Amino acid sequence: MRQLATILSNRLIATATMEMKIEIAPQAVAPGTFFHVKTSELLRRPLSVANVEDNVVTFLYKVIGSGTADLAARRTGDVLDVLGPLGNGFPLEQTGKRVVLVGGGIGVPPLYYTRRLLAARGIETVAILGFDTKTSIFYEDAFRELGETIITTVDGTYGEMGFVTGPLARVDADVLFSCGPEPMLKAVAASHIEERYISIENRMGCGIGACFACVCEAPGGYVKVCSDGPVFRAEEVTL
Repeated sequence: MRQLATILSNRLIATATMEMKIEIAPQAVAPGTFFHVKTSELLRRPLSVANVEDNVVTFLYKVIGSGTADLAARRTGDVLDVLGPLGNGFPLEQTGKRVVLVGGGIGVPPLYYTRRLLAARGIETVAILGFDTKTSIFYEDAFRELGETIITTVDGTYGEMGFVTGPLARVDADVLFSCGPEPMLKAVAASHIEERYISIENRMGCGIGACFACVCEAPGGYVKVCSDGPVFRAEEVTL
């Protein structure tokens, strides 16, 4: 669904990391899905859903190029051209199971909305969030309000020093939901957790499965991240 959404706020919350809230038409938005957002560049930018409250959708994005720099310059009241929600998200039917959510950097945002919905269903969760350094951390308090939360930093300036795989190795859980950079996903996909879902971040063209710009290798062929994913069972893709 393409629509023009009003920007309610757009602010810096960590190093080079922005939080944008937009008002959209009332509709169901599943956790792990994304919106394809028009910027000053030719191609839209896929932004994962960090939270939804009524008809307000929150995005978190890192400013790393001209497209995201254009988004960072937008102001309250500006109109944003968005397409979505798109893709397939995390499955919430986890009754009786314990879920560990593992996020790295800008892969953390979709796990917050996912965790909120799991908590509303009474499903126990633990979150492991990895960042480069202390000034890169965001949403720590929001995650802690929902349960046990472990923070790691690569340089050891906050929380546990190292990568998310360290605390993950000692966590007892039945299901894993994860989003982050590919090296991290490769590591967590090989973890001891029995049921593993990973959300893949890829540059996209159309966002609806027509252009084949975001294909990912899979056993026996390829899958489209935008329309088949972005969430897959770990065994469904080859990283």
